[in-house]
Amino acid sequence: MHQAFGYTHYILKRQVFALTGKVRIYSPENNLLLFSEQKMFRLREDIRVFSDESKTQEVLRIQARQIIDFSAAYDVVDSGENLVVGTLRRKGLKSLVRDEWEVLVPGSQQAGVLQEDSVAQALLRRLLLGSFLPQNYDLLIGSGRAADLRQRFSFFGYTMDIDLSPAPGAAIDPRLALAAGILLAIIEGKQDS
Repeated sequence: MHQAFGYTHYILKRQVFALTGKVRIYSPENNLLLFSEQKMFRLREDIRVFSDESKTQEVLRIQARQIIDFSAAYDVVDSGENLVVGTLRRKGLKSLVRDEWEVLVPGSQQAGVLQEDSVAQALLRRLLLGSFLPQNYDLLIGSGRAADLRQRFSFFGYTMDIDLSPAPGAAIDPRLALAAGILLAIIEGKQDS
């Protein structure tokens, strides 16, 4: 596993003015750890994650299984090992009111859920406040929180704090948690535009 996945806290920033979804992930000390860029002109989502902006070393791939799917499933592949580390599958109808994703381990068994903080706040975001009420997601494994993905309020830009300090017995593969953050940032970018 790449050394960038050895932290428990990350800062994710989505580039505001870009033709494709560009995301940078930083350490708590503000050192660039990962750079992600969505491939242009693809019918299926194809997001690549690199060790830096020169894009010489690919470390992760996030690929949609189908072209158009309301309940899209995205496989997260470790590029170095060419190994699927898990899948994130959006719960289509449920996500209209409150974003919810299934977290699947290899073999397509559900290990947990990634969900927006509350139905009330989700409705406030969608109907009244929009980006003035930052999103918060909990990644739950079993009965414990394995990760907290919390968007910061900002008029300009998109920043998310990712905390992988798990509750006892609720650990998640950091590659899968960071892929979830990247997907949320890119999908949120499409919803904003």
